[in-house]
Amino acid sequence: MSVEKTLDLIAIGRSSVDLYGAQVGGRLEDMASFSKAVGGCPTNIAIGTARLGLKSGLITRVGDEHMGRFIREQLEREGVDVGGVHTDKERLTALVILGIRDDKSFPLIFYRSDCADGALDESDIDEAYIASSRAVVVTGTHFAKSNTAAAQKKAMAFAKKHGGKIVFDIDYRPNLWGLAGHGAGEERYIKSGDVTAHLQPILSQCDLIVGTEEELMIAGGEDTPLAALKAVRQHSKALIVMKRGPMGCVVFPDVIPDDIEKGIKGPGFPVEVYNVLGAGDAFMSGFLRGWLRDEPIETCCAYANAGGAFAVSRLLCSVEYPTFKEMTHFITKGASSKAVRLDTTLKHLHWSTTRDAMTSYTKADHLFALAIDHRAQLEKIADDVGASRDRIKSFKRLAVDAAAHVAKGRTGFGMLLDGTYGREALFRAADHDFWIGRPVEDPGSRPLDFEGGGSLAAKLIEWPVNHTIKCLCFYHPDDPDDLKAKQERELMRLYDAARTLGRELLVEIISGKHGALEDDTSAQVMRRLYDLGIKPDWWKLEAQKTAEAWKNIDHVIESNDPSCRGIVLLGLEAPEAELAKAFSRAKAHHRVKGFAVGRTIFAEPAREWLKGSIDDATAITRMADSFARLVAAWEKA
Repeated sequence: MSVEKTLDLIAIGRSSVDLYGAQVGGRLEDMASFSKAVGGCPTNIAIGTARLGLKSGLITRVGDEHMGRFIREQLEREGVDVGGVHTDKERLTALVILGIRDDKSFPLIFYRSDCADGALDESDIDEAYIASSRAVVVTGTHFAKSNTAAAQKKAMAFAKKHGGKIVFDIDYRPNLWGLAGHGAGEERYIKSGDVTAHLQPILSQCDLIVGTEEELMIAGGEDTPLAALKAVRQHSKALIVMKRGPMGCVVFPDVIPDDIEKGIKGPGFPVEVYNVLGAGDAFMSGFLRGWLRDEPIETCCAYANAGGAFAVSRLLCSVEYPTFKEMTHFITKGASSKAVRLDTTLKHLHWSTTRDAMTSYTKADHLFALAIDHRAQLEKIADDVGASRDRIKSFKRLAVDAAAHVAKGRTGFGMLLDGTYGREALFRAADHDFWIGRPVEDPGSRPLDFEGGGSLAAKLIEWPVNHTIKCLCFYHPDDPDDLKAKQERELMRLYDAARTLGRELLVEIISGKHGALEDDTSAQVMRRLYDLGIKPDWWKLEAQKTAEAWKNIDHVIESNDPSCRGIVLLGLEAPEAELAKAFSRAKAHHRVKGFAVGRTIFAEPAREWLKGSIDDATAITRMADSFARLVAAWEKA
């Protein structure tokens, strides 16, 4: 059998959903909310290496339920090959609950009784799939049970047969070997001759062995790190990597010297420890990035140590592992402080290079959005025709049907919908692959204020992660200083909430209602917001009058945030013919991705439907026809 090597590595074993306590510094008993992330050593490694540019795959099992689908979907978003991810219809996906008590104590509970990944067996190992990879990664935990051990051994045999390398992450969890109780999940080392006896036969087959000092002690069956290294070397010719926490790592390609410090090292990165859980998987991901590309061992160590440094400085595991662009910046330029998670440049690099995986956004080269997040305007229409404002909710549901009729399942279509009158419409929109934007501003407020009062973050945390925050701000460069200061303060607060909660942000700027719209007006506003550190994922702007105005806007974005997703045009109830002309001027500029138009599409159908002059079907048809004409006008432009 001759199979092309299309993958750099395939990791095998644990795959869980990790629930991290969001309250830091207390007992797990006292934590009130949790953040969800994909976890499990080999799954973390598959994601971590994919983020660093390797082509990775995973062999595991997940349950036939919501958490299992979450893992599969997240792996796909991260670019991990899921050809070896099998759905177990009899068992549930494994769960882990974790917390941070302090920088040394991390309470952890494994929910793994008869879980899906624990049922992995030889039937899950396909020879052709293993043959397609340059390396397989096996983990110590999955040698703890006979069925999972047999699966890994079969994969190792196929890898050897087809010229693949074998990587062994010792990944010692005493709890998962039955050596500690359910409440001792964070325990990292318990001496056990039985575990050593299970692991030592594996060593001779490996090309790379990675473990902490304690993990090498369990593999070597010795009580000191140096003696353990020498014992492992007696069983294996593999490259041995000893992880040493804040001291980085030491690598031994040949004979073990009498002094550990004489091994090969790479640069270390002293950082503030926030959470050590998952740091080893980020370390392994970095090392594999270099090792599988035949880079010098010192470079492999640098990648590995940097990966570990990122992991210990952030809360979650795979979700917060670095991309290669982020890692390269850190290695070459460092961070502004030892608390890496607070470095604004690295935070933005991380967000802009991982948001596709974290927000469920379906990438497209355009965005056509039917905007019906309007509240005050529809209230006025309802009042004018004597209709109950409560009927606005039903009309917004019709708008979803109209947008779906035009989109026909294609990517690059979306809607702006609010939670005031559009709650049910938002539920209906979830049935379609729409980009969704939701407003937070109090309609018409100047200075900017947020709708509903109270805590902004407390409201946003209830939103699905794929809903983009949209905020309209009436801002002109010639506004009084005190007005600008108030608006800027609120926008900065919103930006912080968006980044903290992992939500995309669209900032809509309207300047023309409160001053002249010159060639540099919008660009001046955007430049000011960038100077404040605000980097929206999207801008929503008025149609500019000249090509020069668009060039100024392009320059501001390119100079401050080249990773910006782009600009969409707003409509301001302009006639379709006028919008078509605006499309022609804007489309020549690659930053302009499309439009988000509302009243041009829905104003008249809303008035007649609320008045009772047309039925549901007619309202849907009229909105769909108008929306379709605007899409055609954009495409023609």
